[in-house]
Amino acid sequence: MAQAQSYSLRLLTARARTRGELTERLTQRGYTEDVIDVVLGRLAKAGLLDDAEFAREWVRSRQLNAGKGKRALAVELRNKGVDAEIIDATLADVDTDSERRRAEELVATRLQRESLADGDDVKVTRRLVGMLARRGYSQGMAFDVVKVALMGERERRKV
Repeated sequence: MAQAQSYSLRLLTARARTRGELTERLTQRGYTEDVIDVVLGRLAKAGLLDDAEFAREWVRSRQLNAGKGKRALAVELRNKGVDAEIIDATLADVDTDSERRRAEELVATRLQRESLADGDDVKVTRRLVGMLARRGYSQGMAFDVVKVALMGERERRKV
């Protein structure tokens, strides 16, 4: 049991992890379910293992650094073993306006590299909407953000 706890602490020293991630790693090492439950219970009681806190920090970091939308964040958290209730609660706290602003920033950055030749709007729109969709933004928001940004960029380049 001491070895399992020591291994878990080493993993948590490298970065925060979810209960699911630690369970998976300890299972791979051959520890029994009983030992894993006891070790994870101790870590949770000590405040070192908190899936809700992990989810909040993960969402904040991935939105800021990777520009991820709600859908992509939900998939990432699910893959890390976070419970659906925690995911829903965490993503409910995400401000739609800040998500939209981040999408606008991503599109504006990408638009600066586009040539915008006449008749290219469909191709550029498809490319930009695809970029946002891969990052987890809703299709409606993606189309709206791209349409507004494309019109603004065309006006800016006319001057």
